[in-house]
Amino acid sequence: MKFSVGNGLLPMNLLVIVLIPIIILVPSNAARIILGLPFMLFLPGYALITVLFPKKGDIGGVERVALSFGTSIAVVAFLGLSLNYTPWGITVYSGLASIAIFIFIASIVAWYRLRRLAEEERFSTSFDLSFAWQGQSTLDKALSVILTVAIVGAVGTLVYTAVTPKIGERFTELYILGQEGKAASYPTELKVGEEGKVTLGIVNQEQQTVSYRVVVTIDGVESSQAGPVVLEHEGKWEGEVSFTPTKTGSNQKVEFSLYEGDKPSPQESVHLWINARQ
Repeated sequence: MKFSVGNGLLPMNLLVIVLIPIIILVPSNAARIILGLPFMLFLPGYALITVLFPKKGDIGGVERVALSFGTSIAVVAFLGLSLNYTPWGITVYSGLASIAIFIFIASIVAWYRLRRLAEEERFSTSFDLSFAWQGQSTLDKALSVILTVAIVGAVGTLVYTAVTPKIGERFTELYILGQEGKAASYPTELKVGEEGKVTLGIVNQEQQTVSYRVVVTIDGVESSQAGPVVLEHEGKWEGEVSFTPTKTGSNQKVEFSLYEGDKPSPQESVHLWINARQ
């Protein structure tokens, strides 16, 4: 059974109009990814290839499908890079809008180029549901099988990668700020017995809830502690931490060591140098 859909531009644009509200309204990320795959990986390239090769004999069907996938990836990457330099940035909505606009514009240009050709020269798409192998050379059969397997494998891998939860890198951010909450104007000149203060910051990127404590030492001698501070993943804490020099000397190392739970060794540390006088 064989049927024709013409150049496919009208059904493609109707599909885009249907897919956009579905992708926006469907709450499931997995469903969004599955619905968005043809929208991102095939339709932009198909429209562009139709613009470049509007004649029936310009390229074969297998080449047209392969080029549609390849150019779609290039187009989406270019649109994403362009959006990064716009006030809208890269979001679901800006991405959908930019891809849809590109498909619509490319379809209009493709339709115009097709209209300038004789009807028998225009590219058209037809499907043979019987998938007969008669009349195909061994090379064409092999290329068709390889292309089908490659597309199915690539799409399957992409879907699996997108919907499978990924554990990101585990780490904790530790920093100190001086006066006015800036990375400057630290208390580096103190008198013996004078209290110095800094703002200590902790950001949990450990993919789990963590209890932290901070030990402040001056040349290896404990001066004060802070905590415990319990933070969920991506939680942030900032608080004032003080230290007091007990002896005179130049270039004394004030170290802020971050401990996770009851672990005996510090996970992170930051430091500054102070001069203490009488």
